Amino acid sequence: MGGNAFALIGAALAVGCCCMGSAFGVFHVQRASCGIIAEKPEKYSKTLILQLIPSSSALYGFIVAFLVLVKAVLTNDGSYYSIDQGLMVLGGCLAVAIAGTTAAIAQGKVCASAVVMVGKRDDAIGRAITMAVFTELFALFGLIISILCVLLIPTTTPASL
Repeated sequence: MGGNAFALIGAALAVGCCCMGSAFGVFHVQRASCGIIAEKPEKYSKTLILQLIPSSSALYGFIVAFLVLVKAVLTNDGSYYSIDQGLMVLGGCLAVAIAGTTAAIAQGKVCASAVVMVGKRDDAIGRAITMAVFTELFALFGLIISILCVLLIPTTTPASL
């Protein structure tokens, strides 16, 4: 059952790293938002939208971790990951862990700059969101690869007695 341990480490890294990146990204945006809202409180709702965007990576990590847990732990058929399979799942989880973390931090910096832009020009919210979406694509690439790895790497079924 050593492979399940590697798969669970992958799940923990996926959700932990993505949540860490999202926290840093949201922090950057909130710091910029405080300055704008202090002077223009009516901009709160527009800055709130930009504050939420970097948190999407945390959701991606959660999705991958959930899939790993369902496949590795919650199945009742006695299946498990061999050590090789567990290492492959761990590697697959690293795709979303790395891509999600770096994309969320970068997205937070883009959104922080966008908050300043929205603070100066009320009509810039659409452009600001569009800029943030480009960074989101990289986290989505990591999510897709991780999901494919988790779903396509088979588990080992115990031999019948």
